[in-house]
Amino acid sequence: MDNLQTTDNLIVSEAEYWEKYYNYPDIVYEFNNGVLQERPISDHLNYLTYDWFVDVLREYLTVRAVAQTTGLGIGFRFVLPHDTVIIRRPDLGVVLDSNPVPLESDDRVYRGIFDMCIESLSDSTKEDIERDTVEKKREYAKAGVKEYYILDARDKHTAFFRLNARGVYVPIKPTKDGAIKSKSLPGFQFRRADLYRKPYTEEMMENVVYKGFVALAHQETKKQLQREEKARQVAEAEIARLKALQKASKKSDF
Repeated sequence: MDNLQTTDNLIVSEAEYWEKYYNYPDIVYEFNNGVLQERPISDHLNYLTYDWFVDVLREYLTVRAVAQTTGLGIGFRFVLPHDTVIIRRPDLGVVLDSNPVPLESDDRVYRGIFDMCIESLSDSTKEDIERDTVEKKREYAKAGVKEYYILDARDKHTAFFRLNARGVYVPIKPTKDGAIKSKSLPGFQFRRADLYRKPYTEEMMENVVYKGFVALAHQETKKQLQREEKARQVAEAEIARLKALQKASKKSDF
């Protein structure tokens, strides 16, 4: 590959971007009003944090099928004031079933506006950090993305935003249980601290924040086993009681 094709901040037209760079092999490019922007590679620690979050979201959507998610570099296009064309490719995009533009199974580009965008922080350089925490935050808000989550494995820039009535992102405040609660996905919640602890399913099943949607089938199986164990104990206690009565009766006969 020649240097021109792999240079970040290359000036290209939108038509050229779609033709040459959207499906470019090995490198994910975004488009910022005529400027080609290469998405940097993250590290394994950020992947683990992102992966835990996606697992929790998947558990929720298994129980409440109210949205679809997409990734693998699938982007969306939006136009900001002054005809500023932006094409972003979030790590995870969420499309609610209520969105007027459905996410189709053969889409390589989402034709609407994502309801939620999740970015696993790219922190290789200061410019990368500012792109996720400043540029995309401003752009997503103006585009109408209802919620924007930034996941930082080192917990320096982790943040969760939702649009207010004025179309401005405001931080999502934790509940009294310490949970970050989504409005776009009713009932979906998680603790910020758990992004770093990454509790296992068994622990989350017993936790008030997660027990409403995590491993419900497993929870029911566990409850059934507990009911069966309790019934067994009751039966054994009854047998022991009857034996004690029989023994006492025999003694009284003497």
